[in-house]
Amino acid sequence: MLKSIILIILKLSPSSKKWFWEKWYNVFARNAKNTNLKLMNYGFHSPGLELNLQEEDEIERYPIQLYSFVANQADVKDKNILEVGSGRGGGASFIARYLHPSSVTGIDISKDAIELCSKIYSIPNLDFIVGDSENIPFADNSYDILINVESSHCYGDMKKFLSESYRVLKPGGFFLFCDFRIKSSIQELYDLFSSSDLQFIDRVDITDNIISGLDNLSSYREQHIDDSVPMFFRKIFKTYAGIKGTEIYNAFSSGSMTYICAVLKK
Repeated sequence: MLKSIILIILKLSPSSKKWFWEKWYNVFARNAKNTNLKLMNYGFHSPGLELNLQEEDEIERYPIQLYSFVANQADVKDKNILEVGSGRGGGASFIARYLHPSSVTGIDISKDAIELCSKIYSIPNLDFIVGDSENIPFADNSYDILINVESSHCYGDMKKFLSESYRVLKPGGFFLFCDFRIKSSIQELYDLFSSSDLQFIDRVDITDNIISGLDNLSSYREQHIDDSVPMFFRKIFKTYAGIKGTEIYNAFSSGSMTYICAVLKK
């Protein structure tokens, strides 16, 4: 049932989908107040991948590994990086602290999420502001790298987002992307990449890595939701979090949803 609702949301009109997800993430930020939850993505695991993390980051190892996999598709050292859809800020924080960029700016349409980030983080080369993926609030040719992790399924107009990404990237800059789609619409996403002004460099299906990440995350996240989320919201939070055995997890396992990583270049 919840899977069907979420799949319907993914197919809403652009304006309706954008409105829904903005409201959803504001509700999430208000009701999941535990600041130990800094990342919301589904996680990534690959045999032999063992990042050397600080003890405080171990609790978010698998979501961090997704950021590491995506960000390392290009050389981010000494680069100015923009994350569109920065959520609770954990991914941007990881990049700023571990990968040695010149700066990292995170934007998100959720004012509540940005307020939360402003309270949690105090890192010299990291900042967060409210911003819209379809109207990015920066000048042309501003950033070396734009990263977008598990966020674009919320956008009303993917074509507009790609156009805005092209605009704010410097010549030669990289667009580093990962997200999921219903299997029947994944080709539509590839076609949007190919028809954009960006050069479509590469893509890889990482669904199996995501499932493995969820396998490792599920117990912790389920307990966290039980401990910190009001009972009324728990079932849908667990489903959207991809807890093992929920409809979203099963959609990945059955192949009806696909998760990809892609690299594009200006």
